Amino acid sequence: MKDKNLIVLTLVLLLCASCDKGKQMTLSGLNVRDFHTQVNGQLTNLFVLKNKNGMEACVTNYGARLVSLMVPDRNGKLEDVVCGYPTIADYMAQKQNFGATIGRYIGRIHHSTFTLDSITYKLTPNTGPHCAHGGPSGFAYKIWQAEQLDQSALKLTLFSPDGESGFPGNLQVYLIYKLTDDNALDIHYEAQTDKPTVVNLSHHSFFNLSGDLTTSVEDQLLYINADAYTPYDSLKCVTGEIVPVAGTPFDFTTAHTIGERIDEEVMQLTVTKGYDHNWVLNTKGDETKPAARLIDRKSGRSLEVYTNEPGLQVYTANGLRGAMIGKKGIAYQKRSAVCLETQHFADSPNQPQFPSTVLRPGQKYESHCVYRFGTVIAK
Repeated sequence: MKDKNLIVLTLVLLLCASCDKGKQMTLSGLNVRDFHTQVNGQLTNLFVLKNKNGMEACVTNYGARLVSLMVPDRNGKLEDVVCGYPTIADYMAQKQNFGATIGRYIGRIHHSTFTLDSITYKLTPNTGPHCAHGGPSGFAYKIWQAEQLDQSALKLTLFSPDGESGFPGNLQVYLIYKLTDDNALDIHYEAQTDKPTVVNLSHHSFFNLSGDLTTSVEDQLLYINADAYTPYDSLKCVTGEIVPVAGTPFDFTTAHTIGERIDEEVMQLTVTKGYDHNWVLNTKGDETKPAARLIDRKSGRSLEVYTNEPGLQVYTANGLRGAMIGKKGIAYQKRSAVCLETQHFADSPNQPQFPSTVLRPGQKYESHCVYRFGTVIAK
């Protein structure tokens, strides 16, 4: 009997050892193997970036998405500060832009139409009559080719063929994620085309600096270096106006908590059920000046955003309702995160007064976004 029990125990131990070998766990608790699958003959994977301070960023080549980001609080405790799913199957089953690279064009292009060089292009609508975030075949749902450059950097490339979702030109896109030793996630985009087209790429992480994704971000302090924003009409389409923020709930030129004025009964907030607007940055492409700053006073974590882009879309996760179950089994609730998306403005191809998003053959599209993390003293 003892011999039989010994054989059973040995088999169990061998099986457990085999299971452990099948797991490649990240600091954030992800199993790398849970991101291995095949889509239309292309393989997906999870790539782990680290810096010398112990920070970790996990990126999948499905949608060039940031899946997790481990950031220290004022006491050095590392916690994940972005929404996401624990497996590639979850990302494919539940359509959401958590951590995604958005393209060809972030934001809406009204009525899925624009004219360039006297040619009118009809895009594929996916938000009522409008084309949003690149349409139904947007970059967030593509398999990117990935090359890990070193421990802290990942290069991703994507080819978008002429006519995809109605956009003109064969577009080659390059993206580099780098986790720097000054605790920044550095995102650099490049693109080239063989036909005149429009391009507007951005990063769509949902941040909660507290490290507790079950809580609201409404108590977190937000500063935005912008004196104006681009308002909507009653159907959440930009009007083409550039309006001063002074005297409105959109004035974050001095820091306010996100929730302080978010429920005021003004049309711009009721139409979006919170903030989901583009601010016109004062930085004018100067990457040495912060475009925005976010602070969680409880954990002490801070986030500064730097960019060469003219705009910053701030979205306070108004559409989350607890239906999406993410990492650690968390049901993401309304306003449990905030997005800080560096970009050109929505519907720019139809708004000549907005900064141009036109890219022509021989030109290089370049966009740069830096999310730099730090800590503040307790108050």
